[in-house]
Amino acid sequence: MSSRVLRRAIAPAAGVTTGVTAAVGGGTIGVSSYFVRQVLKPVVPVDDVPVHEVGPDHVVLTGTEESLAPGRYGMWQNEFHTHARLGDILATDGGLVTRALDGVDFGELVPGMARFNSNYFCGPPATSFPLHLDDVELETPAGRMPAWIDRAPGGDRWAVLVHGRGAQRSETLRAVPILHDLGINSVIPSYRNDVGAPASPDHRYHLGMTEWADVEAAALYAASHGAREIQLFGWSMGAAIVLQFLDRSWLSEMVSRVVLDSPVISWQPVLDFHAGENRLPKLISRLGGRLLRGPLRSQVAGLDEPLDLRLTDWVRRADELSVPMLVIHSAVDEFVPYAPSAALAAARPDLVRLETWDVARHCRAWNVDPRRWEQLVAEFCSE
Repeated sequence: MSSRVLRRAIAPAAGVTTGVTAAVGGGTIGVSSYFVRQVLKPVVPVDDVPVHEVGPDHVVLTGTEESLAPGRYGMWQNEFHTHARLGDILATDGGLVTRALDGVDFGELVPGMARFNSNYFCGPPATSFPLHLDDVELETPAGRMPAWIDRAPGGDRWAVLVHGRGAQRSETLRAVPILHDLGINSVIPSYRNDVGAPASPDHRYHLGMTEWADVEAAALYAASHGAREIQLFGWSMGAAIVLQFLDRSWLSEMVSRVVLDSPVISWQPVLDFHAGENRLPKLISRLGGRLLRGPLRSQVAGLDEPLDLRLTDWVRRADELSVPMLVIHSAVDEFVPYAPSAALAAARPDLVRLETWDVARHCRAWNVDPRRWEQLVAEFCSE
């Protein structure tokens, strides 16, 4: 969910949200309905960063918070037909930023609009990723989901890697070489409403409350291929999916470790955060949460079943957790607030290890400091 897009879209209606009186009149319900629909609607990719020049070893972009961020990143262009890998900032001048062009994985990068993202690595047909990935399909309640498999030599340990909302499977590839070196096989699944995957019946995200069943299919693949233990990785909403898997899946007893990056530990604080970012009162996000579990859910959000966000509050439910967790989160995350991660670590210091980044944007801890990220993950997953 883009705060910038939501601010533009919601701001004209925000004047009706200044009190309980407006709620009685229906104005607040209308704004809350619009607000929560934006969270649940599958993301449509939009190329929104101008590319001014493409050279053999550099690219010139309009300077934005994203394109000026330190680290290594990916860039999509022409939907998903072109993928490039961007390295260090080489120069900034007059509102433009020049970055190293580490390579174009496929397609042709040209001046025009593009999409900056955290996916430095890209899966097939890219050849730059250092490991071979097999394509498989997993049988899930929502249909056959495409997935990638990395097979580590001689390994009977497996990991399931779950990307975030509106992201691609390639978001998780940063972890695969580390796991491969540890002898841990990886399953990298799609889930419902991903690009190239079956949609849910209502064409809405369920914030992990149904998507966990697609991850269960990935865990079942691992179990049926000799896994004696399974490690779970989740980025952003992928973390919310992982936490629901731990709560609901019959395979959760096989899980030995969990790594969560920029995680949604509880959905209500995420809604509250974005209400604040869009200058809306907390009344809007709290009412939105109630609407999602109530009888108006179909009319206001297009949901075919209720979503009770209280079941996603793992700070409140911390005593129910039983698997060691490594939580990686930036204190300045602009999308998923850091505070619930800190609260979970404080509630379960026996189980949860929190590692904090100070400058990384959402899901970009690896991009900013890959050495630290990889060392933490390698140590945690090999214990």
